[in-house]
Amino acid sequence: MQLCLSRPTIRCKSMNMSAQTNTAAANPSPYDAIAAHFQNDMMEVNRLIIDHMDSSVPLVKQVATYLIAAGGKRIRPLLTIAFSDLAGSVNDNAYKLGAAVEFIHTATLLHDDVVDESAQRRGKASANQNFGNKTPILVGDFLFSRSFQLMVGTNNIEALRILSDAAAIIAEGEVLQLSVHGKLDIERDTHLKVLEGKTAALFAAACESGALVGDAGNETQQAARNFGLHMGLCFQIIDDLIDYNETKESSGKNQGDDFFEGKITLPVFIAYENGSDEEKTFWENVFRKETRDAEDFDKAYTLIQKHDALNKTYEIAKEYHASAQKQLSSFANSATNKMLQALLDFTLNRHF
Repeated sequence: MQLCLSRPTIRCKSMNMSAQTNTAAANPSPYDAIAAHFQNDMMEVNRLIIDHMDSSVPLVKQVATYLIAAGGKRIRPLLTIAFSDLAGSVNDNAYKLGAAVEFIHTATLLHDDVVDESAQRRGKASANQNFGNKTPILVGDFLFSRSFQLMVGTNNIEALRILSDAAAIIAEGEVLQLSVHGKLDIERDTHLKVLEGKTAALFAAACESGALVGDAGNETQQAARNFGLHMGLCFQIIDDLIDYNETKESSGKNQGDDFFEGKITLPVFIAYENGSDEEKTFWENVFRKETRDAEDFDKAYTLIQKHDALNKTYEIAKEYHASAQKQLSSFANSATNKMLQALLDFTLNRHF
């Protein structure tokens, strides 16, 4: 896949939503296909989510509902359900773990937005913009507690271990990200460790826990975990690539958002590693600044083009895609297996 390397337009007009909707209806995405296949199961997961958001403190439910009702694809609980089915059968424990996974994800979003001082989440003002910093942090803690209640409800200590380990990795990843913020001279493995905590750890736990309660053996349970881990890394790397390669019309996000927010992602690391001393000085200076402007972005994009950083980033994502793909051979060649393969391919080549 040769990536578009045309000179960027920094901000784009809003897309024609009716045209997009008609296209999507005619050509459902692999995500839409697997979501439709497990629609009834996901209704059970959503019922548990709604029930466990309830609180005697109205503000707790208000903040939790504010983010959860804002949308999101529920991809993580969907993976839990899919791997439960792939391993044997979907059951009540799979529903509980799917809801637990979504609560962990939502809690981390609430915490992340406070740490990152984010102004938006899912197309509207972030919870910290509406409720201040203290309340979202505490509601995030509440959702973590609810997730553990759901885990305990499975009476499966191994499921509790899998998801509690993931929660620890996520927290460690956030602290690691803070400790290396603005640093360009770190090892690439360190950056990938941040991505593991940011996205891949919960993908891995979602898949593994689903396989566990679906009655997978040890080898297939590990295969499910590896699938989620590598799919999660592929997902996040492509997300980093989209920030430089796509416009809002094709991806739903403004081009250069990560750059303007001072986030150093894989395309930047690659351009920096291959750059001259003068170019490295530019990168160091631009990420040392409090704010970056359109001229900075044009220069950054030119250097990313020069060192073919987008295609090199895509090649790394392809390696994780291939690693995830291999794991599916451990499971029967069922309809679910084929849908997961299509979803994995979509993750690599997505344009949200």
